[in-house]
Amino acid sequence: MTESQYFPRGFGLKPQIEGQLAEDYRSRIVEYLKSHQFTLRVGDLTFRLAGEFGFCYGVDRAVEYAYETRSRFPDRSLFITGEIIHNPHVNQRLREMGIRFLAGEGAAPDAWSALGAGDVVILPAFGVTVEQMGLLRERGCTLVDTTCGSVLNVWKNVERYARDGFTSLIHGKYNHEETRATASRTSLHEAGSYLVVRDLEQTAHVTEFIRNGGSAQAFLEEFRYACSQDFDPQADLVRVGLANQTTMLSSESLQVAEEIRLAMIDRYGEGELAQHFRSFDTICSATQDRQDAVIRLLQENLSLMLVIGGYNSSNTNHLAEIAVQKVPTYHIEDAGCLLDSASIRHKPVREKAPVLGRGWLPEGEAVIGITAGASTPNNRIGEVVERVMEIRGLEIGKLPLA
Repeated sequence: MTESQYFPRGFGLKPQIEGQLAEDYRSRIVEYLKSHQFTLRVGDLTFRLAGEFGFCYGVDRAVEYAYETRSRFPDRSLFITGEIIHNPHVNQRLREMGIRFLAGEGAAPDAWSALGAGDVVILPAFGVTVEQMGLLRERGCTLVDTTCGSVLNVWKNVERYARDGFTSLIHGKYNHEETRATASRTSLHEAGSYLVVRDLEQTAHVTEFIRNGGSAQAFLEEFRYACSQDFDPQADLVRVGLANQTTMLSSESLQVAEEIRLAMIDRYGEGELAQHFRSFDTICSATQDRQDAVIRLLQENLSLMLVIGGYNSSNTNHLAEIAVQKVPTYHIEDAGCLLDSASIRHKPVREKAPVLGRGWLPEGEAVIGITAGASTPNNRIGEVVERVMEIRGLEIGKLPLA
């Protein structure tokens, strides 16, 4: 593949697409909130927006590059390997722009095999697997790589672990695009191996095996979808390096690392720890900033929290997980989830599907906390504020948005 077929830094066309981006994603309400201490008071409602929210740099960059690609290749067939980010509205907008998806909703069964040298393929913010990258290069496609820099940083650590003979133990969701891409980096070295743990409960099973051994068959049955081919827990858990899906709950990732560290000390002694355990904090700074902002907002006297973002967005789900510990919390995808003053469609924490909730909006004075995942555009946040006001019978036109 020549340099003219691989574009990891866009095309320098931001001035040409800025107007369209603003039209698609800008919100005057969010701009007002940001310039007024993240607070909007109207009638008997007070809206408090978290100090860090919505599109992060990596997502902003990925969406911008997708728009630039459409502008750069107006007459070429454009594809993307999967969702560019986990937000249904952004992905739908790309479909409307004529960008076809190779996986997920609307993807043709033979989409990958039909790719050819004249096609342009966008790689999403999550990255792609080593195998997928090899296939795209083999077919001679022009590639626009929007892989987030934070993800690339994790890849470097995982590749280093594999090179040095350490198994990459990844705190993440084994079926998440980012985690699959990260795990695949271990295949760049012959002896590379990986294991994915979802939570502290699974981590406890790993630490038990490190300390006391056990049935390799039972271990592999539990992690059969979450480990490298030919994984051998008796050999591959002797030397372990920690990594993360960048959007996981930071406090849990740190605890996962600590539990593995303590297990290695118990098994091999503290003096030998460096030979058996490595760890780097690879949680994305934007993910951490949004989690910290929610924690600060929860120190205020909130009536409830609305968390806005795709239901399959890991970082959005974790924001809801933090908030629900302190205040009634509703993870909603968009303003359409606010049905009326009594009814709300939302996804409860750790559930897979949305449910119909009742009695979500209290009568009288209310302070509504708002945050949004790193893949949620500003216009969706503004629409939620407008919808709450509409439900309360407040006039949107009288908002002081100048």
